[in-house]
Amino acid sequence: MGILGRLSFKDQAFKLREQAVLDATTRMLASKGFDLMTMDDVAGEAGISKPSLYKHFKSKDELATEVMIRLLDDAQAYLAAQDAALSPLGRLRDLLAWALRVRLSGGLPFLPSTSPQVRGMLTRSLRYVSRAIKLHKTLQGIVEQAKEAGELRAELPADVILYSYYARTCDPAVEYLRVYGKYADEEIIRHMLGVCFEGMADRAGG
Repeated sequence: MGILGRLSFKDQAFKLREQAVLDATTRMLASKGFDLMTMDDVAGEAGISKPSLYKHFKSKDELATEVMIRLLDDAQAYLAAQDAALSPLGRLRDLLAWALRVRLSGGLPFLPSTSPQVRGMLTRSLRYVSRAIKLHKTLQGIVEQAKEAGELRAELPADVILYSYYARTCDPAVEYLRVYGKYADEEIIRHMLGVCFEGMADRAGG
């Protein structure tokens, strides 16, 4: 039985409305960004009154932090459910493909990369920081496994690999390929994975 199944009807309705608010916040952050987003925007997008919104979240800082916590939880859950047959490198490719699909659907606001103010806001949240550290350590372990298996360059420090990997999830090339290149989402994902893991050089010709 899930968490909702153990709650009263009233509490279930509250939790579902809370998730709808976070969904609305995610869409607003993806379309307007943190600085331009207002509580009025979120309430309108979620289809609830502003007083109702404040029953769930007291500020847009709290809203954005909860959205990012949910994103980290989703990434950790995705890693835990991956096919056991995947190699370490296969796990990294699979997670990046998932992140790009979420982003292309408007569900992946990369707030820490956009503003020092937002980074400061998030680092003040123990719940966010603890999850970010946990995800980083999980991925660090996968990177080390991939290096030991000869799937990634052994001389590259894990942090260099990981921060380059994170950068691919918020690469503006994704939007350029969609808007100017007119590529379909799955084509964009395929090309982004290719550039990330195989590079641009023609190895056969080089």
